[in-house]
Amino acid sequence: MSTIAIEPPRLVGLAPPPEKPASFLGQFAASKGNVFETLPRSIFETPVVRRGRMLFVHDPEGVRRVLVDNVANYPKEKLSDEFFTAMFGEGLLSAAPAKWKRHRKIMAGAFDPRSVGAYAPVMAAEANAWAQRWAQQPDGAEVDVAEAMKALTLRIICHTMFSDDAEELIGLAGTALGFTNDALDFSLLDILPVIGPMRMEAKKARIKADFSAMDGAIYRMIEARRANLEAAPNDLLTRLLAARDPDDGQGLSAQEIRDEVITIFEAGHETTAVAMTFAFYLLSGHPAQAAKLHAELDAVLGGRAPTAEDLPKLVYTRQVVEEAMRLYPPAPAVTSRVAAGPDEICGQAVKKGDHVFISTWVMHRHRAYWDDPETFDPDRFSAERSEGRPRFAYMPFGGGPRICIGANFAMTEATLILAALAQKVRLRMDRPQDVKLRARITLAPVGGLKMTLEHREAGA
Repeated sequence: MSTIAIEPPRLVGLAPPPEKPASFLGQFAASKGNVFETLPRSIFETPVVRRGRMLFVHDPEGVRRVLVDNVANYPKEKLSDEFFTAMFGEGLLSAAPAKWKRHRKIMAGAFDPRSVGAYAPVMAAEANAWAQRWAQQPDGAEVDVAEAMKALTLRIICHTMFSDDAEELIGLAGTALGFTNDALDFSLLDILPVIGPMRMEAKKARIKADFSAMDGAIYRMIEARRANLEAAPNDLLTRLLAARDPDDGQGLSAQEIRDEVITIFEAGHETTAVAMTFAFYLLSGHPAQAAKLHAELDAVLGGRAPTAEDLPKLVYTRQVVEEAMRLYPPAPAVTSRVAAGPDEICGQAVKKGDHVFISTWVMHRHRAYWDDPETFDPDRFSAERSEGRPRFAYMPFGGGPRICIGANFAMTEATLILAALAQKVRLRMDRPQDVKLRARITLAPVGGLKMTLEHREAGA
């Protein structure tokens, strides 16, 4: 076993925010990195900050006002909806309210605890196969953890959704989603009156072309399954095909299922990969927390592969995932809304046309709700320390009616991945890297994240 001693890496994004104010909207439009790291300290200390016609709301009750209590007064930004519709069609992330309500009602059963429990063996099998693959690598082998987690979570979402038909989709989905993420990169040009719409049309055309092969495969599977639904595997696609509106008995059309499949691919693949990448990144710089994680894995698993039945006992493992998503939320900017009429948020008057922004990055590091917010401390998610925490202080899956339908799916998947991999290997940063963060739809390390594998045995 390797005994190389290294200094803990300098983890990005854990420094206190700067004192000086910043023109953060302009920075966001022009930035190629993570603009949230440059936000002024006042954003992390006050409930509402106004900059002209922009309100930045980072108070749990204020967030509740926008996302729940008066949600009808705060429709999403038109540009935001255009981005999501261009990529996902009219899935849950972008559908108009009436359509969203109908789809959510129909799809609920496919993501309830019993259904997620049925997907868990597939998640565990893929995670354990990846752990074995890493275990066969020599000590000191270098891996790009960001790319590895994308590949693993893509395999999991494909196999839970398409069973034996998954292999065809894995290559098609990886290519299409990679191209589309690049196409949706935001620029200051996207908000200009004439150039912006032209750029959006060009992006839509590219996205349509990128997804053409994947769309063809999905439609063929839908047609084949519908022709003999009783003999179809009991996976996510079959459940969507069989799902019915409890009120009128109607199901989803082929186009609607396609749109939801693409939405699930992105929401259930990219975001979980981000969470796992930063979980390993944080553990590499915090040996005490890594040792506590390994001790739990040794006690619960004893060297065997984790299963869904182990989840209730993997308490600290889950807390590591939760804390990683607090410090590095996979979707760092939850939403931007436009006030349809006057209102009041935390004593601040809101006028019609005001832009309202909510950021999970800020909520998760706000000094009013978190002690030592830049510190990696998974124990803050213990039952004792979580008691009394405001509901909207922590929102990695969003909040309100449109909270991510796959939250339980994602937490089950992430906990099994961390358990399977961390009991087999440690991941270290053996050489200096200028790790930078890039925040767009999701958060990611620019250029990936190179880490070194070190084998471990139970108890070591």
